[in-house]
This record gives sequence, C-alpha cells and structure tokens, in this order.
Amino acid sequence: MRTNLITAEGYNKLNQELNYLWREYRPEITKKVAWAASLGDRSENADYKENKRLLRQIDSRVRFLRKRLEVLKIVNYSPQQEGKVFFGAWVEIENDAGEIKKLRIVGPDEIYGRNDYISIDSPMARSLLKQTVDSEITVQTPTGPKTWLINQINY
Repeated sequence: MRTNLITAEGYNKLNQELNYLWREYRPEITKKVAWAASLGDRSENADYKENKRLLRQIDSRVRFLRKRLEVLKIVNYSPQQEGKVFFGAWVEIENDAGEIKKLRIVGPDEIYGRNDYISIDSPMARSLLKQTVDSEITVQTPTGPKTWLINQINY
C-alpha cells in the first residue's frame, strides 16, 4: 500500500496536471476526434483511432488523479522537525567511498521524473527517518548492506 502523504509542491503539481489534462488537452483531442469522425469511415481512419486512444488515456489519468488528490494528505514543515530527518527533508548523505547524494524524502506520487527524490516508503527513507546529522545508517540493498553518513539536513 502506498503512503498518502505529499508535499505542498507535489500536490500543486498533480493538481496542475489534472487541470491541464481536463481543461486544455482533452478539449483539443476531442476536437480532433470530432473532425476525424466527420470524414466518414472510421474503421480505416488512423486519425480517429489514434485520437480516441489518446482520449481514453487522458480520461484514465484524469480519473486516477481525481481519486488520488482526494486521499492525499499535504504535509507541511514544522519547526519541531529541525535537526532530524522527517517527510519533506533534503538530506545529504555520504558513503565510505566518498560518494555524496542529496535526496529529498517525499510521497510516492512525487518521485517520477526526479532522481533526487525518494519515496517515504523506500528502504533508504525508512532508514533515514528521525536520524540526525553525523548519524550512520545501514540500508539493505539487493547487493547487500550499504552504510551512509548523514552530512546535512535541510527543509
């Protein structure tokens, strides 16, 4: 089961996607379908078939976003979080090889298209939660346990 937490930025981004799909993209594709349908025989009309397929994809995504936005809970920063890793934190970690990563712990709906965001449900995020700067964490990975040191925490 996915966590229903999201940052305010993530919520706004999903809401913007929903508005774009519903108010701009869908009407545009609907016009193309109507135009292609007006040409007559739909069985061999590639424009019609392709745009109908697009319309089904748009409708599916719109349904998903509407349902998802209803259940998501926006988590805002609280001063009590300062100094510890919680939801929404930017965390800089370093391994023994000196490899440094800067990650943000966010909801599972926000990680797509970003390689610096990790889901709160991931093993790495679970290991980081409630830790402080200079804490050492061990994360189980498919290639075995990896150890990281927390260098920095920002909100």
